Amino acid sequence: MMNRLLQTIIFSLLAGITYAASPYDNPDTIVVARDGTGQFRNIADAIEVCRAFMDYHKVIYIKKGTYKEKVIIPQWVQNIELCGESREETIITYDDHANILYPPTGLGMGTFRTYTVRVDANHITFKNLTIENNAARLGQAVALHTQGDCLKFINCRFLGHQDTIYTGMEGTRLFFDHCYIEGTTDFIFGPSTAWFEQCTIHCKANSYITAASTPKHIPFGYIFNQCTVTAANDVQKVYLGRPWRDYGYTLFMHCNLPRQIRPEGWHHWQKEREQTARYLEFENTGEGAATDKRVAWSRQLTKKEAKAITLEKVFQRNEEWHP
Repeated sequence: MMNRLLQTIIFSLLAGITYAASPYDNPDTIVVARDGTGQFRNIADAIEVCRAFMDYHKVIYIKKGTYKEKVIIPQWVQNIELCGESREETIITYDDHANILYPPTGLGMGTFRTYTVRVDANHITFKNLTIENNAARLGQAVALHTQGDCLKFINCRFLGHQDTIYTGMEGTRLFFDHCYIEGTTDFIFGPSTAWFEQCTIHCKANSYITAASTPKHIPFGYIFNQCTVTAANDVQKVYLGRPWRDYGYTLFMHCNLPRQIRPEGWHHWQKEREQTARYLEFENTGEGAATDKRVAWSRQLTKKEAKAITLEKVFQRNEEWHP
């Protein structure tokens, strides 16, 4: 009898408990500040409290400061905007590189674990901040690693050396608007479809800007529109790109190309990839834009072809997205 009475009391107590909603389960802005004036000191903690598969837009506002952390935005989060207080003074940074020993194996970490920020989720926006991998030049060192679809990067800086931005999932769509991207070798690479609008692309070494690995069945890879390519003072020889895999797609149109761009423009990486690489240009300007010595396996678009390449067409999928 006593046991039954005790069970009844416990059941009644449990039945009467009402769980309050998380204070962060709303469309309000979350503030992150290293100086303790926000709700969180770390970006990862702010992401952690966001509800899964939100159907509303939520802003994580990040105050000026240097945030040394490896940030992962997991697949079950969406509709988040990470907005910095200042592009130059809101900095997410880490310093892993490919040759750091990885404890489980005792071997090098490898390229794909070196990210500072990894975005596995869809419909995420970054605005007014810097993402940096400040490892020394000791191997590949990724600043931004993307896996998600419909990602926007507005007025951001991406700092690094080799492999600064890895666009890591075929069929996904990325939009970079008024961003600054720097690096040494293959510093924009991967299989995604990415549009770069009015970005500054800064070359820090004699090497290659892009290494697209666009799959054969994907019609568009990297498109640079109205971008400005610059180079460090000691840089003399830069290729626009080389295909990491067969069928790599890269287009520079209406871009300003400096004298450091090699006359041939493109490199095959492996000789047989000349047969499949999709390397295109249209109405570029600057000392590096001359086309008379470009490799025979690259191509200049016609005006009709160029006019047909629009954001709507490039990002056309079953799901509409207009960044």
